Amino acid sequence: MTTQAQSQVVFQEAAVHNLDNNAKKGRGRRLRPAGSRTSFTLFLCIVPFLVLAFLFSYLPLYGWIYSLYDYKPALGLEGSEFVGLQWFQMLVSSPTQMAQIGQVLLNTLAISFLGIATSVLPLFFAILLNEIKAPWFRNSVQTLTALPNFISWVLVYMIAFSLFSSSGLVNDVLNDAGLITAPIKFLDTDQNVWITMTLWSIWKGLGWGAIIYLAAIAGIDQSLYESARIDGAGRFQLMRYITVPQLMPTYLVLLLLSIANILNNGMEQYYVFQNAFNKQWIQVLDLYVYNIGMTGNSLSMATAIGMLKSLISVALLLTVNAVSKRVRGESIV
Repeated sequence: MTTQAQSQVVFQEAAVHNLDNNAKKGRGRRLRPAGSRTSFTLFLCIVPFLVLAFLFSYLPLYGWIYSLYDYKPALGLEGSEFVGLQWFQMLVSSPTQMAQIGQVLLNTLAISFLGIATSVLPLFFAILLNEIKAPWFRNSVQTLTALPNFISWVLVYMIAFSLFSSSGLVNDVLNDAGLITAPIKFLDTDQNVWITMTLWSIWKGLGWGAIIYLAAIAGIDQSLYESARIDGAGRFQLMRYITVPQLMPTYLVLLLLSIANILNNGMEQYYVFQNAFNKQWIQVLDLYVYNIGMTGNSLSMATAIGMLKSLISVALLLTVNAVSKRVRGESIV
């Protein structure tokens, strides 16, 4: 055998040996696929948020045990008397209590339904904002309208008081113009409280609520607009037949979540705007629980009402989720 033939045989044997080693290494690597490492890495990324959700959403549920005691802060839970379901029975046994809770639920549902009815405003505002062609003007409007979301309700009430109190700017201007002879009570009145609170909520959250719709608009396939323009569609036809239908899935999900949270109005806005004149009509469920617990010296009763509200909210969420799955074929949870 010639030297060239011997070299070729040695080269082939070395190649086969390398292929065998690579195959063994490949089999070893297949024991742990790359997908599992990626999944584990993603899981580690959400662990901090799971911990926060547990600490602030699930761990406080231990406080529901206070609804079974006649809790006295000075005695602590161990020194307080165990009363079982007494507080729940008191909610339905006292006509006065039932009438008060009925008024509170009426306020809560009325303001929530007004909020749901006006929830379409951020959608249309986002569409109109997207139609502004000058980037500097569009960015300025978006910034100015989103800014109130970062202002606390205490500062909002300070603005409202400076403008609409009996000695505020609006009354001064109207008085100087000779349009009124006595100050108009915008804040110290029980008239149109639900509408007033809804308008303040719209002013505070309109720009912020439009952000999610602007993100959805950015994800719409631009070829749809180009095809429509070729067919002769104008600006309003593009909005009507492309933009609005493409935003409907996002709007429906947010609408269903709003319905599930119909009993959760929060309390900060109503706490700062409440006074002796409008307390009957502005007291929503969250504010009522706070007033009972903090000023009514009945933490156990407040815990019982808050517990019932949470259970009803969960039931509403499951119901809305079932309706969404049946009607849309997609669940939101």
